[in-house]
Amino acid sequence: MISLEMIYDAKRVLQDVARTTPLSPAPKIGEGVYIKSENLQLTGSFKLRGAYYKIHSLTPEEKAKGVIACSAGNHAQGVALSATMSGIKSIICMPAGAPLAKVEATKGYGAEVVLVPGVYDDAYAKAVELTNEHGYTFAHPFNDERVIAGQGTIGLEILNQLPDVDTVVVPIGGGGLISGVAYAVKSIKPDCKVIGVQAAGAASMYVSRKNGEPTELASVSTIADGIAVKKPGDLTFEICSKYVDEIVTVTEDEIASAILSLMENQKTVSEGAGAVSVAAVMFGKVPTEGKKTVCVVSGGNIDVTMLSRIITKGLSKSGRTCEITTKVMDKPGQLINLLHIVSETGANIVRVNHSREAKLSDVTNCVVTMVLETRNRQHVEEIENALTEKGYELIK
Repeated sequence: MISLEMIYDAKRVLQDVARTTPLSPAPKIGEGVYIKSENLQLTGSFKLRGAYYKIHSLTPEEKAKGVIACSAGNHAQGVALSATMSGIKSIICMPAGAPLAKVEATKGYGAEVVLVPGVYDDAYAKAVELTNEHGYTFAHPFNDERVIAGQGTIGLEILNQLPDVDTVVVPIGGGGLISGVAYAVKSIKPDCKVIGVQAAGAASMYVSRKNGEPTELASVSTIADGIAVKKPGDLTFEICSKYVDEIVTVTEDEIASAILSLMENQKTVSEGAGAVSVAAVMFGKVPTEGKKTVCVVSGGNIDVTMLSRIITKGLSKSGRTCEITTKVMDKPGQLINLLHIVSETGANIVRVNHSREAKLSDVTNCVVTMVLETRNRQHVEEIENALTEKGYELIK
């Protein structure tokens, strides 16, 4: 089993390999909130820590045969770089739907990439098959003592950077990160709360805790691809059951809003998996009043096309954009009157669609749909109230 001595050994091994990532105040996200920026780690995520410590522990015979791993992207890059730095061969099985940026980055770090149809669990099955065929050493992304110990060095850093921390909020996929962090934190500072966060569409550890045993979900679906794991490991489940105080879930809209908030307020880019900890704090899933709370932002390897869609989603969720549909009389000047009311509220009109042929229109009316740039949800309500007071019917 993992031990505190093992985590301190991982810290020693990693001192010239992994960065000590910054711990920064984030007052606009919440009072007393800090961000632990593992998105600024080499390879763009925390995964390098566990991967390198695992590979460092291999025997010369194991190194000669090479190492294999399965990953949606971040563990892949960590293993690829660690293997290359150690002068050994690496094969990475990745889900075929993994972000292109992560696939190319993994190849760039020197790995041979095998794309497997399906999700993480399908890539895992392929990696096991190849391990049995060729005798590679399998570097599990989370259910491995050495990997967990490597991730635990983050807990040591947090306690060193903020000794009076009250709560540490950590993303959960398979549970390797939170297992290491929770073990380190609870071993040194037992009164510090450790809260895990999962995407509601991939809440395998949350469900497993409720069931009292590792439970496999029928399917997972989330923009947080880095934590889209159907079933946690038996080792990580055991550690989480003992050392993690609570697990909460966040929605897709909440994740998108957190990514946007990190960009605007912290000037930092996070992937979906990395932002779930911040989402939990932003939307009241984790109490922060009167406490010092650290949110681990575990990675920043987000596909640019996905980022564009997430920004759009985040703007809508936070009331920064909105879509309003109403009806106007089919007469000259009616559209301009509507737009004048909207402009007086201070909203910026992005797009207008004026249709006589819409399903909701009738002989005397046209349907108008407006996309607006707004300040916040209160501003959206003000616009809607201004329109209803002038007799416009809002179509939801």
